[in-house]
Amino acid sequence: MNSINNNKTGQLVNLKKARSHLTKIIKMVEEDEYCVDIMQQDLAVIGILKSFHQMLLDSHLKSCFSEVMKHGTEKKKIEMIEEILKVTKISK
Repeated sequence: MNSINNNKTGQLVNLKKARSHLTKIIKMVEEDEYCVDIMQQDLAVIGILKSFHQMLLDSHLKSCFSEVMKHGTEKKKIEMIEEILKVTKISK
């Protein structure tokens, strides 16, 4: 459970960093700053959110998904697998 809490802490750190970058990007756009400078900040947010997504997926697989695979019904197992496949497809 401790690693999941650590993962949650890391997830929150990433989300707060992304929020901070987004606030900066909004200000940059409002102030008509140079497009490439804005794009660099945009790419930073994308990287942070990708990292967050990976941490969230990892946590889900190690907790919720793992629990259903061990103790869930066949129907629930299939639903969980389909959920993961759907999220993976969307993330591409």
